[in-house]
Amino acid sequence: MTGQQLQEAGRGLSEESRTREAPPEPAAVSVVAEQLAGLLAEVAHLDEVPLDSHFFDDLGADSLVMAHFCARVRKRPDLPPVSMRDVYRHPTAGRLAAGLLDTAPRPSRPETPAPSAPPTAPAPAPPTGRPHRVLCGSLQLLAFLGYAFLLGAVTAQGYEWISAQADLLDAYLRSVVFGAVLFALLCALPVVAKWLLIGRFRPRRFRVWSFSYFRFWLVKTLIRSSPVVLFVGSPLYPLFLRVLGARIGRGVTILSRGVPVCTDLLTVGDGALVRKDALISCYHAVDGVIETGPVTLGRDAVVDEVTVLDIGTRLGDGSRLGHASSLHTGQAVPDGAHWHGSPAQPADADLPTVEPARCGTARRAVHGALLMLTVLLVYVPLAVGCLDVLLSRMLEGSAALKGGGMSVLYVDLLVVTVVVFFGGVIAALVVLATVPRLLGRLVRPERTYPLFGFHHTVHRTIVLMTNRKALTRLFGDSSCIVHYLRWIGYRLSPVAQTGSNFGTQVKHESPYLSRVGTGTMVADGLSLMNAEYSSTSFRLSPTTIGAHNFLGNRIAYPAGGRTGDNCLLATKVAVPLNGPLRHDVGLLGSPCFEIPRSVARDSTFDDLKDGSVPRRGLAAKNRHNAVTMTCHLLTGWLYFFCVVLLFSLAASKYPSHGTVVLALANVVVLPFTFLYYVLVERAVTAVRPPGPLFCSIYDRRFWRRERYWKVPSETYLHVVDGTPFKSLVWRLLGVRIGARVFDDGCALTERRMAAIGDDCTLNSGSVLQCHSQEDGTFKSDRIRLGAGCTLGVGAFVHYGVTVGDGAELAADSFLMKGETVPEHTRWAGNPARPALDESGGAQ
Repeated sequence: MTGQQLQEAGRGLSEESRTREAPPEPAAVSVVAEQLAGLLAEVAHLDEVPLDSHFFDDLGADSLVMAHFCARVRKRPDLPPVSMRDVYRHPTAGRLAAGLLDTAPRPSRPETPAPSAPPTAPAPAPPTGRPHRVLCGSLQLLAFLGYAFLLGAVTAQGYEWISAQADLLDAYLRSVVFGAVLFALLCALPVVAKWLLIGRFRPRRFRVWSFSYFRFWLVKTLIRSSPVVLFVGSPLYPLFLRVLGARIGRGVTILSRGVPVCTDLLTVGDGALVRKDALISCYHAVDGVIETGPVTLGRDAVVDEVTVLDIGTRLGDGSRLGHASSLHTGQAVPDGAHWHGSPAQPADADLPTVEPARCGTARRAVHGALLMLTVLLVYVPLAVGCLDVLLSRMLEGSAALKGGGMSVLYVDLLVVTVVVFFGGVIAALVVLATVPRLLGRLVRPERTYPLFGFHHTVHRTIVLMTNRKALTRLFGDSSCIVHYLRWIGYRLSPVAQTGSNFGTQVKHESPYLSRVGTGTMVADGLSLMNAEYSSTSFRLSPTTIGAHNFLGNRIAYPAGGRTGDNCLLATKVAVPLNGPLRHDVGLLGSPCFEIPRSVARDSTFDDLKDGSVPRRGLAAKNRHNAVTMTCHLLTGWLYFFCVVLLFSLAASKYPSHGTVVLALANVVVLPFTFLYYVLVERAVTAVRPPGPLFCSIYDRRFWRRERYWKVPSETYLHVVDGTPFKSLVWRLLGVRIGARVFDDGCALTERRMAAIGDDCTLNSGSVLQCHSQEDGTFKSDRIRLGAGCTLGVGAFVHYGVTVGDGAELAADSFLMKGETVPEHTRWAGNPARPALDESGGAQ
C-alpha cells in the first residue's frame, strides 16, 4: 500500500470511508504500526518498540514523551494524524494503528466547528499601525487619569461636606446621602457611556487599537468596574443588564462574575440559570480583530460552573451545559438536551437537578429592595465613616508634619498601618472560626430552599466570608493551609502532611460540607461545588474527594463526583457524575477518559515518601515557607504603608490646595503600584530566575519557585488588560514579548519562562502555565508562542509547548505539556487536538 493510500485511509477523506463501516486492512495496519513503532523508538531513545508493548506500563513512556511522538507523526504526510486522546485510548503501536485506520462512520457535523464571523459582519479594517496604538494608548491613559481624578475629587468634596456635621446623627445622614449619590453615579456612568459611545452592540468586526476599539474598551472597563458587579447573584444584577440592552427574561438567576460586555447580543429566556465562573462576554479577539456575536440561552436553560460560551452559540429551551464545558462558535444545544465537554457533545446521562421552589417576582423585588437598603443604610455609611476616620488621621499627621514632626508622622503611620494590617489578619481568622459556624447551623444539607430568602442570605454570607483569597494565598503551598482549611470548617481525614497539600487558590460553597481524604494533594485552582442550583432554589450536599488522589489545576469538583481513592485528576478535567466509581486510574479531558494513574518518570522521587527523608525535608520546607509567608506579609504591609503615606503627604497640602491634591494622589496610586510590584518581583528573581526544572517538592529549588508565586502580586495586572501598557509591564517582568501583542487578560505563572511572538492575540481567561506537579514531583519548562498566534477565551497552555506562527487555540482548550502546534493550524478541545474542517479533515 502506498503512502498516499495510507494517508487517505487514516484521514478518511473520501465520502465512502465516512459513510460505511469496514475494518481496516491487516496489511495497512501492519505497515502503519511498524512506522509508528519506529518513530516512538526514535523519540523515546529505545532500541525497539514491540507492536504489543504498552506505551506507559511496558515502555515507561509518559505524556511528555508521547506528545513529542504525536508531533513527529503529524509531520509525516503518509501517516494518519494522531492526538494524545488516541494514544491513551490505544496504548500500543498495533492498537493505535488499527484505531487510526478504523473507518467507522464520522459524525455529520464537525466535532469542533471552526469559528466564523456573523454573516452580516463587514470585512475588518486594514491593520492598525504604530500611530494607532500610540493614539489608543494615550486615550486610554487619559481616560484612566480622568476617572481617577474625578473619583478623588468627589470623595474629597464629600468628606469636606460630611465633616461639617452638627452631631452624630447628622454625620450619619450626610454619609447616607453622599454614599447614595456616589453609588448612583458610579452605576449610571457605564450605562450612559454605553448608550452614548456605542448605542446598540451588533455583530461586527473591528481592529484592535482603532477608535472603534477605544470606545469598546472604555465601555467594557466601565461596565466591569461598576459597583453593581458586587450584586451578582441577586435580582438587581439582571436589571442592570437589561438597562444595558440585554434581553433578560423573568426569573433569571446569574451567579457568574464574568460580566457580559456586548449586552445587546445577549438573550436569556425566562427561568434560565448561569452558575459561577461561567464566561459569556459576547465577543472574542482573533488575529488582532475583535469579533462580536450573539449568545442565546433559552427558557429554563442552565449553564453550569467553569464554562465558556463563545460568540454565535445557543442553548435551547430546557437544555443544560455541564460543568467544565464549552460551546464553540456555531454550536447549538437542542431543546431539552444535556451536553458536556469542550467542545460540548451530548451527555451519556442526564445531569443532576434540584427541584424548583416558589420564587416569584414579588420575592425577588423584596430581596432586591432590602439588599439595596442594607447597602445604602449600613455598608456605605460604614465605608464613609472609615474613610472619614482615615482622612482625619491623615490631617492630624499633616499637622505634625507642618510642625516639623516628620519622625512623629512616620512613627504614627507605622503604628496605625501595622495595627490595621496585621491586626486585620488576626481579626479575620477569629471571625472566620466563629460567625460562619454559627450561621451554618441554619442551613441544613440535602434540603431544598428557595432563593432570595433567609436561608439563601445566610448561605451567601457564609460563601462570601469563608472564601478569602488573601488568606488562602497566604497559607497555600505550605503546611499551614491544612490547618487553615480545618479552621474554617473543612473535614480533612488524618492528614499525611507534605507541605504542599493544597495550593493558593481553593474555594467552596460550604466549608462544612467539604471533605478530602488522607494523602490527597491539590495543585491549585480547586473549586468544590457543594451547592446545586435551579433558577428558583438551591440545595447543599457534601462534596467528598477520596484518599491518595492528586488533583491538577483548574478543577471544579461537584457533589457526587464519581471518583474514589488513588485517582489522578488532570488539569481542567471534567469530573464524571455518572458511571462506575473510579479507583486507581487517572482521568483527563472534558468529557474525561481514563489514563494511567502514574508513570515511571513521576515515580522518580517516590523513595522520599518513606523513612526519615520526608521528615527532614518537610521540616526544612516549613522553615523556608515560613520565611516566604513573612515576606508576603511584609511586602503587603509595606505597600499599604506607602499608599497611606502618599495620601498623608497629600493631606498636608489639602488646606492650601484643596481637593486637587487628594485627587492627584489618587491618580498616582496605580503607577506606584506597578513600579512597586515590578521591583518586588525583580528582587525575588534577581539571584535565581525561574527556569526549567525537574525535582522533588522537597528540593530547595522548588521552594524558591513557591516563593516566586507567593511574594509578588499579579492581580494589579488586570487593570491594564486590553491596553498597550500590558505588554510593557510584561516586558518589565521578564517576558520575552514581541511587538503589537494584544492581551485582553492572559495570566502567566512564570513570566521569565514565556516567549510570545509579534502580533499575538491573548484573550481573557487564557493561561500560560510553565509548570506542573504530580504527587511529589515538580516539572517546569518554557512556553513559546510564534508570531500571530491566538489563544481563545479560557484557553490553557501547559509547559514545554511550542506553538507555530499563525496558529490558533480555540476557546476553553487545554494544550497539554510538550505539544508542538504546527504553523497556521487551529487546535481545539480538552485535551487540544487539530480541529476538523467541514469535510472532516484536520485543519
